[in-house]
Amino acid sequence: MKENVLDVLMYLFENYMDEGPDFQPDQESLADELAQAGFPKAEIVKAFAWLEGLAALRSSEVSSPANASLKSLRVYSEDEHKKMDTAARGFLLFLEQGGVLDAAARELVIDRVMALETDEMDLEQMKWIILMVLFNQPGQEQAYAWMEDLVFNETQGALN
Repeated sequence: MKENVLDVLMYLFENYMDEGPDFQPDQESLADELAQAGFPKAEIVKAFAWLEGLAALRSSEVSSPANASLKSLRVYSEDEHKKMDTAARGFLLFLEQGGVLDAAARELVIDRVMALETDEMDLEQMKWIILMVLFNQPGQEQAYAWMEDLVFNETQGALN
């Protein structure tokens, strides 16, 4: 089984999202649970580091980039282009234009995508990252609910 950091994060999110963004379990017991679930220790450590990075960004209250407006367009770096496919970048633009993400939330999503040690991020993976970022951002409850419906309704449809 080749599990990666995103798989660990998705497992944590699916199993603990009902606890709320301020849920802070004992990291050691959580790591033991993840290891028993079959996740490699190295990936568990990376997932915890990723979550700590998200928490640090949350507590720093990142503001929107200067002069960001609905008419501005985000220019992606070469590394960002390599990591996020066209569909993933287009989905971010769609969410921003639809008012689900503001410029600050978009930047948080991009930061968290770039923090993952994966070569590429497809649309489905991007949706999970967006969901996790919105879940951890105060005042984003409505955007989170919209994304949650999108992610879980598509998952349910794929399972039926």
